[in-house]
Amino acid sequence: MKNWHYASPTNEQLQTTEAELPGLISAGTITPQTKVWSSGMANWTPAGEVLPELFGHTGTQSGPPPMPAGGSAPLMQTSHEIDYEIFGDDMQIVEVELDPGETVIAEAGAMNYVEQDITFEAKMGDGSTPNEGVMGKLLAVGKRALTGESIFMTHFTHAGGSGKRRAAFAAPFPGKIIPVDLSQIGGEITCQKDSFLCAALGTQVTIAFNKRLGAGFFGGEGFILQKLKGDGKAFLHAGGTVIERELKGETLRVDTGCIVAFSPGIDYNIERAGNLKSMFFGGEGLFVATLSGHGRVYLQSLPFSRLADRIIRSAPAAGGSAKGEGSVLGGLGRLIDGDNM
Repeated sequence: MKNWHYASPTNEQLQTTEAELPGLISAGTITPQTKVWSSGMANWTPAGEVLPELFGHTGTQSGPPPMPAGGSAPLMQTSHEIDYEIFGDDMQIVEVELDPGETVIAEAGAMNYVEQDITFEAKMGDGSTPNEGVMGKLLAVGKRALTGESIFMTHFTHAGGSGKRRAAFAAPFPGKIIPVDLSQIGGEITCQKDSFLCAALGTQVTIAFNKRLGAGFFGGEGFILQKLKGDGKAFLHAGGTVIERELKGETLRVDTGCIVAFSPGIDYNIERAGNLKSMFFGGEGLFVATLSGHGRVYLQSLPFSRLADRIIRSAPAAGGSAKGEGSVLGGLGRLIDGDNM
């Protein structure tokens, strides 16, 4: 009887027989994205591509492909492999392309549109640990509640049998969508609490605690940050223009609200904004954030909280000054137009 080799979620190589495959598929142990190998195959391949009708290949090779130098098996990607395209300038959307069986997770309410064959379902958690117990799920929900996000995430899956389908997700306010390949930056990224937009299934969306009192109280991000872990693509959103900087041992001083995300190897702290005169009259606030070390950082030019504050302060109903927009007659014109606020 033919033997099959498959990769576990922890990249461990396991073996089974052809007769046991239906039971493993039914239990969810082998999914369309699980990398498999059997005699006659040159490389490890997703099960959904080589076994669409329950395993029909034959061959003469008697063992898996040789391991690379160093004695360790090739790492299997645990996150779904997705393609994407970003549209727009200041109000962007990201369009994610899914193969059959692939899934993307997103914040509740982020969807813009989906094509046929794509189903979506609200779930508690990111789905990165499908065999997690009840207590684990409750803990994950509690962590999301601490970040101020919805306890539910929406899972979008290509449920069709063939072809590629697309799902689009919209930015919640003016700014830029940042695509991040977690496999290229150490498998994780720490970001501000409301920056996550969507990611490939298999990405763990959790929290990180700021261990320094000064950064927690005065750093603009608070004590609780969001952390994404995995080896697939994730998408963040930030306000205004986004700058990506690669630090190689340098220290970068940043306005406390302008940090979007940083990769492992970056140390985040705060320091005084110069002398007392600069702190109180310089307009930069009492503290600035410092980023140092080796890694990648993402900065935004206009945090949404600052944009909202300026809009509120400028609104006539909140005591701001009216500029007579919309009519050469000023206030009288707005009364005629019906916009008397």
